Amino acid sequence: MTTATFARFGLHPDLVQTVTELGFTDPTPIQQAAIPLLLEGRDLIGQAQTGTGKTAAFGLPLLQRITPRQQGVQALVLAPTRELAIQVAEAIQRYGQQRGITVLAVYGGQAYQQQIRSLRQGVEVIVGTPGRLLDLMNQGTLDLTTVRTVVLDEADEMLSMGFVEDIELILDRIPAERQTMLFSATISKRVLGLSARYLRDPETVSITPKQLTGATIEQRYYLVNQQDKVAALTRLFEMETIDSALIFTRTRIGTGELANQLTSRGFPAEALNGDLSQDARIQVLNRFRNGQVKVLVATDVAARGLDIDDISHVFNFDLPDDPEVYVHRVGRTGRAGREGIAISLLTPKDRWILRRIEDYARYKLTRAELPTIQQIENHRQALLMEQLEVWIRRGRCRREREVVEMLLQTGHQAEDIAAAALKLARGEEKKRPIDPITPIKEEQFNPRERKNDRFPRRGGQAGTGPGGRRGHDRDRDMVPLRLNVGRADGVGVNHVVASLAHYSGVAAVQLGKIRLEADHTLVDVPEPLVGRLLSKNGAYRIGRRAVNLERA
Repeated sequence: MTTATFARFGLHPDLVQTVTELGFTDPTPIQQAAIPLLLEGRDLIGQAQTGTGKTAAFGLPLLQRITPRQQGVQALVLAPTRELAIQVAEAIQRYGQQRGITVLAVYGGQAYQQQIRSLRQGVEVIVGTPGRLLDLMNQGTLDLTTVRTVVLDEADEMLSMGFVEDIELILDRIPAERQTMLFSATISKRVLGLSARYLRDPETVSITPKQLTGATIEQRYYLVNQQDKVAALTRLFEMETIDSALIFTRTRIGTGELANQLTSRGFPAEALNGDLSQDARIQVLNRFRNGQVKVLVATDVAARGLDIDDISHVFNFDLPDDPEVYVHRVGRTGRAGREGIAISLLTPKDRWILRRIEDYARYKLTRAELPTIQQIENHRQALLMEQLEVWIRRGRCRREREVVEMLLQTGHQAEDIAAAALKLARGEEKKRPIDPITPIKEEQFNPRERKNDRFPRRGGQAGTGPGGRRGHDRDRDMVPLRLNVGRADGVGVNHVVASLAHYSGVAAVQLGKIRLEADHTLVDVPEPLVGRLLSKNGAYRIGRRAVNLERA
């Protein structure tokens, strides 16, 4: 299916031209199902996760019904949060740019006068939060008697935030002869009750995957004691390749405390909670979107409406009691076809919540083991070697060479100079202490038997995880590889890890047991990585010596 499909929907040529210029190719499932029904004028209940293209699914038919430059507001979109209202308004504005349609976002925290001035100038579409819309209506500033199309976006979120009365007051003051669309990630009894009252003979479109969490999301959990959660999180930060991370805590106070603890340990983070003013909130979100801040610590309420496509990691520092909340959290990564990682820190007391989440999401989380201190130190060394290799290849160290020459002339040995320079270069590591982790008493944690699993697990066996010895199940999945150097060659475990990780691109944490013998070394690696490691044979070096890797 190609972009021409949008034309076959019967959309206005200006809308088709716009979506083509915006790079739309294949309509998403929700767009294919919803757009024809909405263009017929039907009321609709649409169930789809955020990130599935639902804004275009309701935005394009909404714009089709607009008569440009006609006086009065013609379409209204209700959204739960300021952020979502802004994002939806910007999207609809883009879709309708060829037709000259004006869209206004209305939300709390912005000066009334600015919004009132825009309303007086005339707008065709309003996207707003219920509270501010109701305020403007009560002031007599906003007249909705000309509205012909209404959209309730993220209806489940609005209801869970307590907006039901505001929504009812707004809808009761809009003409009954209208088209109403309701979109929601989950269809609860409250959502069905709202639709029964305000939608006329609606069509229902449900785009739900077999598992509620995205197929591109890797979901793991780590079992830790409550007092070790920060230590566990920082260990994972050392080993994960994090482009941007969203960490969820249970309380507002917890967001600030955790952000401060991470920052003090060398991982800059900012808190997002209800105590922030609107201006401060916008600044934090802008820094996060622009990549100035990579780690955001938030509560569920503060993160509502946060719509950012490229979050690489979601961390559940505190596991939510409600499985639906878990699905919403995890759905913020792995969007738009990208791969994502969702990591949960569980205490032994959380086992019942885990079972409820797995039943609800129809997906079994993989238990993993935290990286050891040795694995983290090996990883740090591998990264340092990689950086050194890059600078050596670039050859842009003229001033530094001059310093080296001066030190050599004063009688210092080249090895001592290099070691001292590396010592200085690694000074930042002191700001990232590797805190100890206290052992878990396994008898405290007895997940149900896996013999009758109803849901297939993706990737790995229960009890497996990155790095080190991980139990008998993992050992059976490991393949021993042989390096032709050993203790007699002055080789240490850290040399082996650094070389394999650097030249193959395999993360140090993915390597298993390493056994140094007198004249050779055995390394256990997961079966799926064997081909990748062996394909780089001939490239491996330890110091100036080329080393050979083969199956043992």
